[in-house]
Amino acid sequence: MTDSRLPVTLLTGFLGAGKSTLLNKILSQTGKEKIAVIVNEFGEVGLDHDLIEATDEEVVLLSSGCLCCSMRDDLSKTLADLIERRTRGTLEFDRVVIETTGLADPAPIRQTLLRDYYLARATRMDGVVTMVDASNGKATLDAQFEAVSQAATADLLLISKTDIATPKATSALRRRLEKLNPTAEILNVAEAVEDPKRLWGLSALRRNADATQALNWLTRAPSEAAPSDPLVNLSGFAPTKLVRKFSPHDARIESASITLETPLEDSVFDHWLDTLVALKGPDLLRVKGIVFLKGLKTPFVFHGVQHIFDRPEPLNNWPDGDTTSRIVVIARDMTNPELQRSLDMLRATAAPKQKEVFPGWKDLEARSQS
Repeated sequence: MTDSRLPVTLLTGFLGAGKSTLLNKILSQTGKEKIAVIVNEFGEVGLDHDLIEATDEEVVLLSSGCLCCSMRDDLSKTLADLIERRTRGTLEFDRVVIETTGLADPAPIRQTLLRDYYLARATRMDGVVTMVDASNGKATLDAQFEAVSQAATADLLLISKTDIATPKATSALRRRLEKLNPTAEILNVAEAVEDPKRLWGLSALRRNADATQALNWLTRAPSEAAPSDPLVNLSGFAPTKLVRKFSPHDARIESASITLETPLEDSVFDHWLDTLVALKGPDLLRVKGIVFLKGLKTPFVFHGVQHIFDRPEPLNNWPDGDTTSRIVVIARDMTNPELQRSLDMLRATAAPKQKEVFPGWKDLEARSQS
């Protein structure tokens, strides 16, 4: 089954991290996908005037075929208008990038795409890309907890300005980011500019995702420099004692994970998720996983931010013989032992039926067979 929903990428990052510079370089490349960029104001993007082909009141058309749209109203209306103009054939683009300002929290934008009925059916979150300034990133992380949250919720972390930062400072920043976000890939900006496709397809919540993509979405993919089993860190990573050496802000972020080799009872999974959301909903930065439930032929991927969850998607091409559920939780102001105790609830053999807080999983088998 193909996924016709429009992929949306959220580009966020610290003040001065270089988001506009990255966008200019990506948008200037011809022969690539056509991208629609949504920003608060055109002036904040600093578009290269050599790229501009034509403008109207709300949209700047670029010579590469991409376009830039100023968010004159709220995000829902701006995005819906772009999609409607695309449907009518007056605008042509393949994906959307939303550039946030400064230290914006990605969670409200994700929730907008899920809560709006029209957007929830027409779009899907393709990934969150967070840029980090190698020169000033340490100071920003020390001073701004919002910046720490941005890094912890990313699917991809891009380190910029490595040309003006010392190799020692860049390496220290990379190690810090690895502790804050054990699941995100970390690249230098130059790598993304050279191959823009590395910015896309970051989420496994799409109908054509394969097993490798789903596993890499849960854990940092092994590299040539550090080859390893991609599941090796699924055992309660990012312990507090390692994080605290960086900053008190970092210590507010905790990560934990669990693997379960046999399929779960649906009541156990519902009870665990219901309890976690009820007790710690506002502090849940990411909850994601690959889950096998008894009675379903295929696993599914799920993802939530705070108390809002994406529609789960079945992994129809999962290899035979592997029935291991893998779940990752990244939270703020929640201790690692608390997270581990929460995940240990999944080891129970039975749980009382709860109000369904994870709508959509019951129709997974029907969709997996369609």
